[in-house]
Amino acid sequence: MDSKPKKSPAGLYVLAAAAVIALDRLTKVWVRAHIPLDPSASEEIPLIPGVVHLSHIRNEGVAFGMLQGGRWAFVALLGVFCALVLWALCTGKLTASWERWLAVLAMGGALSNGIDRAVYGYVTDMLELEFMRFAVFNVADCFICVCAVLYMALTLFRKSPEEKE
Repeated sequence: MDSKPKKSPAGLYVLAAAAVIALDRLTKVWVRAHIPLDPSASEEIPLIPGVVHLSHIRNEGVAFGMLQGGRWAFVALLGVFCALVLWALCTGKLTASWERWLAVLAMGGALSNGIDRAVYGYVTDMLELEFMRFAVFNVADCFICVCAVLYMALTLFRKSPEEKE
């Protein structure tokens, strides 16, 4: 039996959140440099034809453009969210590995959007679905939403301790 203490994945959590932030930041920088703001259909770039294309809009609100102009309130909420995630990680409130990873990845997305809000006063969105009328979103939004939905679904269908025995 190995007597070495189990290493904490804290470093991996930091790297994962940083990777989400980097991916989101890079896509936003590229879009701002290559696609005009509020492009015409001919200026949009097909990503997956018939499914999604790249566009370029500024969103001063939250999901679906709601609550426009709440820049500092959103930054404050981000601080509260990050503090709660860190508290849950440090105190062991998130007991399953998948809970911790989903929280860290969602926090990475939230931090990246928070950088936009703090620096620019808006979030750069670029992913626009072609097959249905839906909000334009970004890579950070994908991480936030997918992680939140997975967390809810896995929590809903998780076996209780009594069922495992």
